Order: sequence, then structure tokens, then C-alpha cells
Amino acid sequence: MVTRILERRLKELATRIPILTVLGPRQAGKTTLARAAFPNYTYVNLESLRYRDYAREDPVGFLGQYSEGVIIDEVQRAPDLLSEIQVMADESRENGRFVLTGSQNILLMETISQSLAGRTIISKLLPFSVEELMAAAWLPRSASQAIYQGFYPRLYDQGLSVLDWMPSYIETYVERDVRTIRNVLDLPRFQKFLTLCAGRIGQILNYASLANDVGVDEKTIKSWIGILETTFVAFRLMPYHRNLGKRVLKSPKLYFYDTGLACHLLGIRSSSEVLTHYLRGSLFENLVIVDLLKSAYAHEGDRQFYFWRDSNGHEVDLITEQGGKIHVLEIKSSETMSAGLLKGLLFFESLAADMLASSSLVYAGTEPQKRGSISILPWNSLNSRIFPWRILAG
Repeated sequence: MVTRILERRLKELATRIPILTVLGPRQAGKTTLARAAFPNYTYVNLESLRYRDYAREDPVGFLGQYSEGVIIDEVQRAPDLLSEIQVMADESRENGRFVLTGSQNILLMETISQSLAGRTIISKLLPFSVEELMAAAWLPRSASQAIYQGFYPRLYDQGLSVLDWMPSYIETYVERDVRTIRNVLDLPRFQKFLTLCAGRIGQILNYASLANDVGVDEKTIKSWIGILETTFVAFRLMPYHRNLGKRVLKSPKLYFYDTGLACHLLGIRSSSEVLTHYLRGSLFENLVIVDLLKSAYAHEGDRQFYFWRDSNGHEVDLITEQGGKIHVLEIKSSETMSAGLLKGLLFFESLAADMLASSSLVYAGTEPQKRGSISILPWNSLNSRIFPWRILAG
């Protein structure tokens, strides 16, 4: 079994707050993580009708069964339960008593997040990271193979084929989660929307264009993107907000939380097809950005990432701030380094030299390098010892 990096943080948080909440996509390993971190806790899964009906109809009686630590899985299935958990947590003042998991981002559900306010710390668990797979000796040899296979645990610990597993995952997601969150009546059109979103990975999000291609209005598109974010399927990367003396774009970019899922939606059926696909660069960019999110969630809980692009097409793929300084990152799918890959970083350095804390480039090769002030990092060195945490810590 792969040891999840988040486990250590969860155990530490359990000493400081009464309710721990672990959110993430279906099949990311939330249940396995919670049970590994708290092996003596009682485990209850609200996917079971027996438990779910009891929790909905008699939340006081349901929770009264568990006087000590309890893990409640898929808690979004009984949202009214959270009000009673709040009361019990306030009365007992016992830290770490409740561990809740959910495959929907309850932070985006106002009534639920209000119930938990001040009483829980939210942790997010995404599928395996590069570091976790490397520690288990499961990391694919090439970036293209990692992009194609994705990072869902069952594809590794059960040895399942992507072609066997992914279609049912998508079908289950559309049929169950989408209907649970919002009554989307036209599921075939929503699935078309999902596929078209995969084709826009790494691109500036144009709601009007996407609405026209799907055949719905912009309001519906924004609502559906909200569904993708709530269910941890896709997310928007926002543009950097500081004015660096150039006219900058203000629309977000779109990325998926798992490249394997995106590949399947794009019709990519082998790692060799990734190498020749028109979105190869965007998929590699997606892999790196999501891996940094995984590290942020595991170590810090959260971190704000941005991209930057001006009206003349100058761009850097990722920016994060710390202590009033900024760290910038360029991402290139090339397996060999050349001076031309550094143009975007060098241009940005000329604009923001007084604000810059570090400048790095991740590529699909395997050899670390140093080019002046710029650190060149292989894709398989994305781990907490090398990148980004040592760099971000300054």
C-alpha cells in the first residue's frame, strides 16, 4: 500500500481540532487514508442505504452510537448530519473525534460550510502524486506514460487497465455525482461538454465559445464548470493579479485534476498517442501543475497558484507568492533542454527582477541542470525534498 503524504498532517491536525474533513474526487483514496491514519476509529459509509437513511432520519440517534472516534465516509450524502456533529463537537470539546470524508467540495456548499465553520480543518486528497508513486516504485518511466495512465490508485494497486477502468468511472461520475449536485436533465450534452473541456486544457477559458460548441447558454456553461470544480474533476487557474507594466489577460485557464481522465475523454488510447497529440504540451503542463497542488494540499493545506500572460503572448505557466516575493515556473514537454525554452522566464525576469525569489523550469527529461539563475528540474523530481518546497521556502 502506498503511504500518502497527507497522513502525517492529518494525525497532527487531529490533536488540534475536533473535526477533520478530507475531500477529493471519487477513488482518490480518501477512505484508505482515513482508516490508515486512524485505525482504531469506527468506520461508517453513508453510501450504504442502511446507514444513510438512519443518519438522515435520526441524526441524534445515529451519532449517539459513536462515543469515541468515528470516520464518516461520503458525508455529503447526509448534509443535515453536520449540524448535529457541530453540536456534539462543541459539547465534548474533544479534538480529532470526527473524521469526515466527501467526494464533493463541501466548501462550495454554503449551508454545509457554515455548519463546519471554525470547527474543522479541510484537507484535500487528490490521486497519487509523483513522489508517492516514486516511493512505491510504481512511477511510470516516461512522462507520456504517466500522463496517459493518470494517478488514480486503483490503476496501480489493483493493476487495472485504463481502458477497462476509465469508461465506468466516467459513466458513474455523470450518472451519479452530476445528478446529485444539480438536476442536469440533458446528460448526453453534459458529457459532450465534459469532452470539450478536455480539449481546452491549458487554454484561456472562453465561456461564449464553449457555450456555442455545446449548444447551451453561457450561464449554463458557468454552472456546469461549477459542477466540475465541486466534484474535483476540473479547476480554473486564475491569472496573476499584479500589474507588471504590461496589459495582462484576466480570464482563467482550465485544467483537469487527472490527466488520465482527460486523455480518455480526448480519445487517447495509448501513451504513444500522447507523444503525437496536439495537446501534448498542455497535458504535460497539466500533470506538473496538479502535482504541485497535491504537494500543497499535503504539506500546507492550500497554496494559491496563478499563471501570467500579457497581450503580446509573453507567458509563464505558474506563479506563487511567499513573503512578498514571487516564485515563477515554466513547464515544457520537451525531453531535451535548449536555450529557446527559457525565453518566457527570461522575459518575465526582466519585468519583475525586484520581486523574484526563484525561477525554475520543469521539463520531460531526466537530468537536473542550472542555467544562470534558472533551475532546470526533471518531471520525475517533483517531490517535497527537491521541488517545490525547498525552493518555495527560500
